[in-house]
Amino acid sequence: MLPAALLLTGCEDTGYLDVDAANRPPLSAYISFINARPIDAGLYFWTFTDKVTPSPVAINKASEYVPTVFGNVQINFTEGSNTSYKASYQFGNSATFTATGRPNGPIASYYHTVVAARTANNKADSLILFYDDLKAPASGKAKLRFINLSPGAGTLNVLQNGKTLFNQVAYGRAANSALSGEALSAWSLGPFETIDAGTYNLDYLDAATSRKAGSATIRVEAGKIYTVFTNGLPNATPAFATSIIEHPVK
Repeated sequence: MLPAALLLTGCEDTGYLDVDAANRPPLSAYISFINARPIDAGLYFWTFTDKVTPSPVAINKASEYVPTVFGNVQINFTEGSNTSYKASYQFGNSATFTATGRPNGPIASYYHTVVAARTANNKADSLILFYDDLKAPASGKAKLRFINLSPGAGTLNVLQNGKTLFNQVAYGRAANSALSGEALSAWSLGPFETIDAGTYNLDYLDAATSRKAGSATIRVEAGKIYTVFTNGLPNATPAFATSIIEHPVK
């Protein structure tokens, strides 16, 4: 599973430079941290050696957006009171996104989600970074991002009342994401899809075998933005489940 991030070009907030230097507020990136590991232990998140989450993020929960450094950033997390890093990744060592390189990291004034997860074989810890497009959804609609974060569940098809809602979502990926080609952009790495508000009865099927991995019922409200992710383990503890995180509209 590879971290997902991209350098944006031509999108700097130049209005920031119109303010006298002495009166400029500190310039920061903003990150919400999700603990999606199938391990019931709270996590602290760090940028370099600075602990940026004031309290541990519980399993399948998210922190508020916290201001962080931006650019070439090492992101780490620790488990409980342990001070040894469980995972560490240096975002920002490449000028362009590649499938094998180290992509760029947090961008000043942008909002991001960083997920602590396991690798697909559930043998190591990992980190994923998404850019968050938090513009309000269209009138009467909601925005939803789906991420497959249940190790061992395979590539998933997500059905709503028997009809395909998301197709071929690989482990560690967001639905309808584009990591290369003409469709590639910051938002394409973890896109929010515009959907109708209401109740969704979801079934998760292994895309290779059509075996049902699990199901869930979620409710989304008009005007709101959500990340929904699978978690836990098929046929093991903790069990396969679904979590939903609401994002602020910016």
